[in-house]
Amino acid sequence: MPDLLSYPPKIILAFGESINGNQEITEWLIQNGYPELSALSHAIRGSDEAFLWLMKNKFLELAALDSAIDEDPKAFEWLEKSGYLFHIVFAECCRGRKEAIEWMIQNNLQPLIMIARKIKQLRDSQTFDYHKLHF
Repeated sequence: MPDLLSYPPKIILAFGESINGNQEITEWLIQNGYPELSALSHAIRGSDEAFLWLMKNKFLELAALDSAIDEDPKAFEWLEKSGYLFHIVFAECCRGRKEAIEWMIQNNLQPLIMIARKIKQLRDSQTFDYHKLHF
């Protein structure tokens, strides 16, 4: 399964727009072979259905990323055990952790930092249902 670093820059930018709620771009991701990023975007925005789609379609690393962004310790543990270390850093960046942001800057990952900021702003402005299924 791909990790976030394996997607072309154009796709990462589209994912960022999908996080913003751009339905046209979200549909474009689905129609152009990236339904997992569309589902991740919806899961990040709070959709249990999208989270379950990620699980059912074996995008476990993206489901775990969504849960890690919610600070689920089991998700962090699974990501580490499964070798998805970048996903841990990205989740921490989405939470605004200084060390993660600095690591991303040092590794020239500014587009992903911008997406992490969008996710942080989205999450900071939402009220979540604490009954959401966790990884």
